[in-house]
Amino acid sequence: MIPIINAMSAAGIVSLPGMMTGQILAGTPPVEAVKYQILVMFLIAGGTGFGTIVAVSLAARRLFDERQRLRLDRLGGATGYFPSPCPARWP
Repeated sequence: MIPIINAMSAAGIVSLPGMMTGQILAGTPPVEAVKYQILVMFLIAGGTGFGTIVAVSLAARRLFDERQRLRLDRLGGATGYFPSPCPARWP
């Protein structure tokens, strides 16, 4: 989220975003072009935040049990990519 927030703070000051520039070149008043660009920036930030929250909540639901213990055996799925932490015997 930090790169998106940085892009929102610099939009229009350091760089001219593509949609806003295209609208200004097409003859739209700059104030209206800026409103649309702010809307697009907020929609991108909101979508990124929503996607992050969903991904973290799904991962937490899968990796933690009902007593809030981390279950690394659930990380590999059915294939078992991660061996048990206590091997039976070392050669």
